[in-house]
Amino acid sequence: MTTVVPPVQSQPTEQQTPRRRWLVVTLSVVAGFLLTVVWSAHFVDQTIGHTVADGLLGHDANEVPIAGVSAGLIFAFVTGLAGTFTACNIAAFGALAPLLSDQRTMRGRLAAALRPLAHLAAGMVVVSALYGAVVAIVGTSMPQFSTATATGLTPRSVQSMVTFGIIGIVMIYLGLAALGIVRDPLARVSRRYPHARMALMGALIGAFLIGRPYGLFRQLFRDAAESHNVLYGVFAFVLQSIGNIIIISTLFLGMALLPGGKMNRWMTAKPGRMAVVMGAAFIVAGVFTLLYWDVRLLARRGYIWYPIAPWAA
Repeated sequence: MTTVVPPVQSQPTEQQTPRRRWLVVTLSVVAGFLLTVVWSAHFVDQTIGHTVADGLLGHDANEVPIAGVSAGLIFAFVTGLAGTFTACNIAAFGALAPLLSDQRTMRGRLAAALRPLAHLAAGMVVVSALYGAVVAIVGTSMPQFSTATATGLTPRSVQSMVTFGIIGIVMIYLGLAALGIVRDPLARVSRRYPHARMALMGALIGAFLIGRPYGLFRQLFRDAAESHNVLYGVFAFVLQSIGNIIIISTLFLGMALLPGGKMNRWMTAKPGRMAVVMGAAFIVAGVFTLLYWDVRLLARRGYIWYPIAPWAA
């Protein structure tokens, strides 16, 4: 969810590996689990998401139909911005934070910060564009197009479970690799392409569209599918994803421009701190994504029991 090349090491060295890495894993897993217990999709999607979207669009985003391609593109960006609060963005920010530069000049720090953001955006754009094209071509027969409701699992919810389950497992593995517990699958490619990890992070953010049940996105999905306009599908889905990372990108750039490279010095002050931040962010986000979409969803459908806070039920 950054020359800054040194922090982008694919596998921590012995000096960089945290001493209490299993404690970091345990606390991160607990944090991810607790987040699933208290997380209220209604509050995030309705209270925050719809309020933001309605305010920016100037009308009820859920009730007013999308009128034309131009309106659809604006709708895509605005609803992406309104749907910023996702676990994948937490991981993206955690992966970005260690990449802050300690260069003396503001221009140098800004240039160094833009490089990982560019790779994050590149990975995200590729996946979003491909999925947008698929939706425009065959979307009306895809599970996400369906409006069917049922007490059990629907094809749409199964698609969400599979998509987010895979994303969650990938993020957990990346977190364990950042802590040096498992072999880093990006070790070899990262030596040649230092920002490969950020490109993968971007691809995961783009892949969120494949399983996203967010009501406003589903409205955009149906509009793109019914249009059968490939260019519209591509640009609408790319804008949705770009809107989704605007806030974390702005926060990252703001941190990068702090005078004197303070964040970089804090990250490198203690051996292993950088790995802890990155590993914990990935594991928290991965555990949350996996449990929320593959376990808590089953509980909401009545198949199993899962602890859910009263306000999140």
